[in-house]
Amino acid sequence: MTTQQGHVALLADPVAQQLLQSRLPAQLAYTWTDGTPRVVPIWFHWNGRELVLGTPPDAPKMRVLKDGAKVAITINTDSMPYHVLLVRGPVRTDTVEGIAPEYAAMTMRVMGDEGGRAWLENLAPLSPRMARIFVTPEWVGILDFEQRFPSAVERAIERVQVGA
Repeated sequence: MTTQQGHVALLADPVAQQLLQSRLPAQLAYTWTDGTPRVVPIWFHWNGRELVLGTPPDAPKMRVLKDGAKVAITINTDSMPYHVLLVRGPVRTDTVEGIAPEYAAMTMRVMGDEGGRAWLENLAPLSPRMARIFVTPEWVGILDFEQRFPSAVERAIERVQVGA
């Protein structure tokens, strides 16, 4: 039996785990001060409970990402069958001195040891402080285009199967 879309237990699914450990960037969606949507690519770190994002404290998104703000995050592959992890939830933010440990971990995962160390060494003098954005999953969905499809496609498949 497949866990229902929206349930946070989907984070334990192999598709979710593959995406949470991947080198793929996430897409962070949030609402700007004028009410319009924004989506930005961003690296992430999964700490087992939250997605953690690192950014400069003066990044424009920090103007609206206050504790409790709701966001959506998508992590997806780019070839068929597409694997997509959808996460929605509130944020919690803080600022740390130097480069956030989660940012360092995601850099090493994405760039490898040598490239990651070089990036972090170059970034250190530019980032005396770093903001962290913690996203606590409240709603989780998975599309794998093998067993789980967008809901409209699933309804169409059911109609065809019933009519056959």
